[in-house]
Amino acid sequence: MCKDINRLKVVLCEQKRTSKWLAAELGKDPATVSKWCTNTVQPSLETLTEVARILDVDIKELIYSTK
Repeated sequence: MCKDINRLKVVLCEQKRTSKWLAAELGKDPATVSKWCTNTVQPSLETLTEVARILDVDIKELIYSTK
């Protein structure tokens, strides 16, 4: 199974945003968001929904497809 589950780092790059910016928007520790971006740890679905709202993208854009 692929270790990379989320595409958060890719989407942030496409939007010319940083993980530090996203952390501030979410009120989270920048180290936590950095771990999400490197796929070391995964955000909850609730958090991922909030990230999608902040980035104005469909939540499916934040997750690698399984097919």
